[in-house]
Amino acid sequence: MKKVYVVDLTSEEQTELSELLSKGDIRARKANRAHVLLLADEGRTDKGIAEALHTSPSTVERTRKRFVEGGLEHALNEAPRPGGERKLTGKQEAYLIALACSDPPEGGKRWTMQLLADKLVELEVVDSISDETVRRTLKKGT
Repeated sequence: MKKVYVVDLTSEEQTELSELLSKGDIRARKANRAHVLLLADEGRTDKGIAEALHTSPSTVERTRKRFVEGGLEHALNEAPRPGGERKLTGKQEAYLIALACSDPPEGGKRWTMQLLADKLVELEVVDSISDETVRRTLKKGT
């Protein structure tokens, strides 16, 4: 099967990758991608590269594709991962913590995550919130 994404490194790119790997202070994923590109430039198969580097052929193919489509920097570096949007503002978090530190509701020995979530909704601090979000927020605060 003919490869769709053929890696053909310039001598400058080969030198840059070799120097990058000789530094030794780069992240493992980046080092693995650099090795993939160097081995692909030698004409090795995806399966052979994957076996040599203890990775999957799909990782090799993805790295090849990223190099051909976006160049060396694109192939070596990951795109930033934005993460999820915050569920609570700083003010709402402070209110939750203050509520958790207050006396528990009538008839209870302690606050549960669900009781805290229900109380925040009841007091109109938030429109809705899960007990898991309450738990994560309180855990993060400690």
